Amino acid sequence: MATTPADDLDRPADTVEVGRRKRTAAGVPGVTTAMQHALREMGPVRTLSGLLRMNQPAGFDCMSCAWPDPSAPDRSHAEFCENGAKALASEATRKKVRPELFAEHSIDALYERDDHWLNRQGRLTTPMLREDGDTHYRPISWEDAFRRIADQLRSLDSPDQAAFYTSGRTSNEAAFLYQLMVRGYGTNNLPDCSNMCHESSGEALGKTIGIGKGSVTLHDVETAKLILIAGQNPGTNHPRMLTSLEKAKEQGARIVAINPLPEAGLTHYRNPQRVHGMLGRGTRIADVHLQVRLGGDLGVFLGLGKVLLEAEDAGRRSIGLTSVLDHAFVEQHTVGIEEYAANLRATPWSDIEEATGLSEAQIREVGEMLLDSDRTIVAWAMGLTQHKHAVATIKEIVNLVLLQGNLGRPGAGLLPVRGHSNVQGDRTMGIFEKMPQPFLDRLEAEFGFASPREAGHDTVDTIRAMRDGRVRFFMGMGGNFLKAAPDTAVTEAALRSCAMTVQVSTKLNHSHLAPGRTAIILPTLGRSDLDVQRTGRQRVTVEDSMSMVHASSGHLQPPAKGLLSEIAIVCRLASALFHDDDGRPRPGAPEADWQAMEDDYRLIRRHIEAVVPGFVDYERRIDDPGGFRLPHGPHDVRTFETTSTKAHFTTTPLWWPRTPPGRLLLQTLRSHDQYNTTVYGPDDRYRGIHGGRRVVLVNAADLDELGFADGDVVDLVSEFTDGVERRAEAFRVVAYDTARGCAAAYFPETNVLVPLDSTADDSNTPTSKSVVIRLEPAAA
Repeated sequence: MATTPADDLDRPADTVEVGRRKRTAAGVPGVTTAMQHALREMGPVRTLSGLLRMNQPAGFDCMSCAWPDPSAPDRSHAEFCENGAKALASEATRKKVRPELFAEHSIDALYERDDHWLNRQGRLTTPMLREDGDTHYRPISWEDAFRRIADQLRSLDSPDQAAFYTSGRTSNEAAFLYQLMVRGYGTNNLPDCSNMCHESSGEALGKTIGIGKGSVTLHDVETAKLILIAGQNPGTNHPRMLTSLEKAKEQGARIVAINPLPEAGLTHYRNPQRVHGMLGRGTRIADVHLQVRLGGDLGVFLGLGKVLLEAEDAGRRSIGLTSVLDHAFVEQHTVGIEEYAANLRATPWSDIEEATGLSEAQIREVGEMLLDSDRTIVAWAMGLTQHKHAVATIKEIVNLVLLQGNLGRPGAGLLPVRGHSNVQGDRTMGIFEKMPQPFLDRLEAEFGFASPREAGHDTVDTIRAMRDGRVRFFMGMGGNFLKAAPDTAVTEAALRSCAMTVQVSTKLNHSHLAPGRTAIILPTLGRSDLDVQRTGRQRVTVEDSMSMVHASSGHLQPPAKGLLSEIAIVCRLASALFHDDDGRPRPGAPEADWQAMEDDYRLIRRHIEAVVPGFVDYERRIDDPGGFRLPHGPHDVRTFETTSTKAHFTTTPLWWPRTPPGRLLLQTLRSHDQYNTTVYGPDDRYRGIHGGRRVVLVNAADLDELGFADGDVVDLVSEFTDGVERRAEAFRVVAYDTARGCAAAYFPETNVLVPLDSTADDSNTPTSKSVVIRLEPAAA
């Protein structure tokens, strides 16, 4: 039964209520909000059963963020946060989408609803088909769906006319089989959600330290002496991180927030599992807030390096060293410091101040904190990765860490905080359009086929290829591609131009409603669902932000009998694709027993063990509570798989985005009531926003200069070199404490403003934190 139109959040902008932003995160409000969502969607029995098994050794991994779990002895019985509870409530809801909903509502009618309304309808239960010319989806059998998909793939002129997207929710086992199927079919077109978020991190870290992953452990975070957090809002995006930051503070750590917006989670944290967190003010998190301009982070880290270099020249010392720089580390393990130092000396402070919007004194204050620390961690997220110069900025972070030897040292290192629960694991498993040749060599040896070697399309290039007619088939393994991708109008037209689109999903979303000429929806099990195959109950594995691999085993009853897991979907599709009508293997197909792997996931892990480094004794090691950590040369033994076998200092001339007069630089961001593209409700209580999402946060002084006032309703119009007008209509202006010249608004509503061709150098990540806009009065 459909819920009422009141659940649609596309409300008039002038009805949004704005109050004071919060100075504390979590606490009693976080607990009550989480429980309200859980009880409403799951009821008391499923709520208790689900929450007490979330992030537990014998339970299932949270389907939201990728923050690691504490070791088993330190793990709470309630090891979840508010947004994790909301994510579980959304997945484990008792509501179900049955074929009747599609019969009652045309595709066009459903398209008019927003994603919150669509999500509230419940779990998908039945495979659905839309044929060319149809106005409605109708049920289809699993067998017919797989046959149609396989027939479409075989009808293409080239395997490179197909693209296979992956969301970060996909398990290691499903991801491994998915990429095997795709490469067995003959293409490396494997775009994924990482292309839109931390691709810049992987590119920068891979080139400088030889591995595209962060170097720290949870213990490192909790024992660090100084933590710099740049372009990240853990209170909303990674709430359990706040518990680790609280532990670090209790050990004497100092924390610096580098962000255009003040965020509640970096001000005070009220730990809901401690008395002082529930009843008192909680723990102050950030000692210093550098309110940097959007895109100014490169200048911050150049400036901090400049402070250290000047202190070295003055004969000063860092704690634990005989000088400021760790000369032994630099000489033994790095190359390129001379060119890097020359670049710092040539960069004037006046340019750094202009780029950052900060004073030299503010940056020097943090530089002094670096001198007082022998255990420093730098953490960052998409506030850094989604700019034109994102890769250069992250390389500059690496430079700073290398100067004092803060790599391969306890309590120190590099921490890109991943946003989705297995996005890092999917990449480890081979979900990448340009996997290293040794991986492909091992894949070929294990499965007896010839893998394609030419690089495939990433997310942005996939959209371009669909737009241009070079890709005619799109399959999405989870996620909401249409609403996650940039340039919404272009992405939608690209999807609609395909001969076939296939979406593997747990919930209804707008990607289903921008169909290709033929479209198929394949419903699937969620992370919390009990997964029973012919050999019994199954478990899967995931990898968190810190390279820990552990088991995940759902236990809640699925929403429908006969619902297939992602693994079963891949295995059955691969079987249809790689066998003829008589069941004989097609020539050149991977030599894989797809039915056996569907029946018993242990067989998949044996194949992974043979192909992916670090997974020796895989099955036994995931029996251990907490699992095991994958090897990380820079952290473990200070080895670097780079071109020089050393870590690389890099030289980056200072650059920052400039905006023309009368324009602002916009960042798209989440509200506290959403996770990625899934919107749970209309509020963002930490920022004081209630009852709607169409708001734009702008500094009051900028509003005065532009001739607008708090409460005005405006259109946001982005400007790019292609001259195309991209407009997001009817946003309520909110005077807010953001950096001068900057603005902020929620995605996915503002993804329409992000030009497809505005991407980061080297990583091709959309520049969603760096969109030049103007404000125009909305039409009456």
